[in-house]
Amino acid sequence: MADNYPYVSFHFKVSIAGLEDTEDSYFQSVSGLDVSMDTEEYAEGGENRFKHKLPVKTKYSNLILKKGLAGSTGLTDWFKESMENFNFELKTITIDLLNEKHEPLITWNVVNAFPVKLAIEPFNSMESKMAIESMEFSYQYFTRIN
Repeated sequence: MADNYPYVSFHFKVSIAGLEDTEDSYFQSVSGLDVSMDTEEYAEGGENRFKHKLPVKTKYSNLILKKGLAGSTGLTDWFKESMENFNFELKTITIDLLNEKHEPLITWNVVNAFPVKLAIEPFNSMESKMAIESMEFSYQYFTRIN
């Protein structure tokens, strides 16, 4: 009988097409893998109990990756090129949820992503914690593989 236990969310890997630096694959958290359907209401003549809701288009949230603040990498160079030079290069971001053998259980491909926001969490001399940077990406859509 196959084990159908829910997967854990703390063991994952992120890779970005065209950025082969292994330092760019370690992240503290990933969020924004969600999609919703916009609808349009349509009132039917003679029907006063309800309005029909018709699907219009899908809407994707921004992808947010958080990691420890470190030196310059291919990822930070991509952000710098986008934000400072307004030169946007679309990339595919792949997120793998891994098992205990470090093999992918589920893979998501985030298609045509580009940087839209970089935020550094506040520094506080009264706390002993790691400096974290948050990177936000807009994208067209994502697909789930496996």
